[in-house]
Amino acid sequence: MKKIGLKLVIIGGGSSYTPEFIEGLIKRHKELPVKELWLVDIADGQEKLNIVGNLSKRMVKEAGVPININITLDRQKALKDADFVATQIRVGLLQARAKDEAMPLSYEFIGQETNGAGGLLKGLRTVPVILNIANEMSELCPNAWLINFTNPTGMLTEALARYSKHRKFIGLCNVPIGMERGLADILQIDSSRIRIDFAGLNHMVYGFNIFVDGIDKTKEVIDQYIKKSDSINMKNITAMEWDADFIKALQLIPCPYHKYYYKTRDMLNDELENYKLGKTRAEKVMETEKELFNLYKDESLKEKPKQLETRGGAYYSDAACNLISSIYNDKGDLQVVNTFNQGTLQDFSWDEIVEITCKITKDGPIPHKFIDKLPVYVSGLVKQIKQFEILGAEAAVEGNYNKALLAMITNPLISDDNKGHKLLDEMLRVNKRFLPKFFDEFDNIKK
Repeated sequence: MKKIGLKLVIIGGGSSYTPEFIEGLIKRHKELPVKELWLVDIADGQEKLNIVGNLSKRMVKEAGVPININITLDRQKALKDADFVATQIRVGLLQARAKDEAMPLSYEFIGQETNGAGGLLKGLRTVPVILNIANEMSELCPNAWLINFTNPTGMLTEALARYSKHRKFIGLCNVPIGMERGLADILQIDSSRIRIDFAGLNHMVYGFNIFVDGIDKTKEVIDQYIKKSDSINMKNITAMEWDADFIKALQLIPCPYHKYYYKTRDMLNDELENYKLGKTRAEKVMETEKELFNLYKDESLKEKPKQLETRGGAYYSDAACNLISSIYNDKGDLQVVNTFNQGTLQDFSWDEIVEITCKITKDGPIPHKFIDKLPVYVSGLVKQIKQFEILGAEAAVEGNYNKALLAMITNPLISDDNKGHKLLDEMLRVNKRFLPKFFDEFDNIKK
């Protein structure tokens, strides 16, 4: 029997994305009866937590739904007897993101918060925190599902798979949803009419079969996509057209993050131009955040503002609400998540994490098997990123400098043992506050 009156916890509740989460809960309240919603954050984020919490209360009151919203810095109190826990945290706040982007660019490498050097350092900071949350859940709410959409999602979910005592977790990303919406716009149809079979890794996922009204239209849609390939993008990635002949040869829909790997020189040159003008993506996000929180403070505001969609993670929260509802209601619908491979793709072991279309049930995701293995022309790159995720997770857990060095230099966006080594050392020193376990070994190695 389904439980009535759910307790949902959002860790990182002071995030600017939270109003979208609230909107998602409001519109699904008949099918997802959340009674208690706990917004949790850290002391450094208390001001934003209070602002977002008050807006959330106004939204719920305006909608007339019986959700009791609690605001707290006490994570363990919030987790007690929770049914679902969502994590949307940023260790080091946006200031750390700015360094993740700027420091690689100073070495003329891609500066991006979830790919390359920036993704590694964000992972090193965040993996221990996610594991602490999961281990607290194993004691305080052992039956709760952890829905993580903190980046780098692939590395964090891999870390949960390898090291967490809590075994009910799913990684989530908004990229597949954005790709489906983008293709729907190209075809000038409602997004509910299109579905794509996805497989790969987080920010390294490909669209395979494309269905319109349940009919396979892959070839026709790819032909249309080639003409407007720059229109499928993320707010945090510069829009660039794909080479038409490359897409014809690939016969897959690459995700926007693939541009860092297939269009590295163009993306790097674009980032370097902005970097020289002092305009990394983090600075732009800080400006957007300032605008959003000024809006959120307005006591007459009782709904999610349209400006929130200018953030790169738009639709994350709505995707999370959809996933939670499907688990709770045992819907068996298809959604794209990060979960155990479970023998689906021969490229990976059973317990490695992949991002793939899954059937969502009350017992969790079941990968939808539509291919046996990835095409040879993409599998090498995907496997290289999987090794990067594994090394990054191991380095974070063990405080292992050598594994961090291997992760840095073998990442295809670095591939330079001299400059990559120097960059790692510099980025570690800047992040010392967030890497206490890690730094003892680093200091000994550098003596």
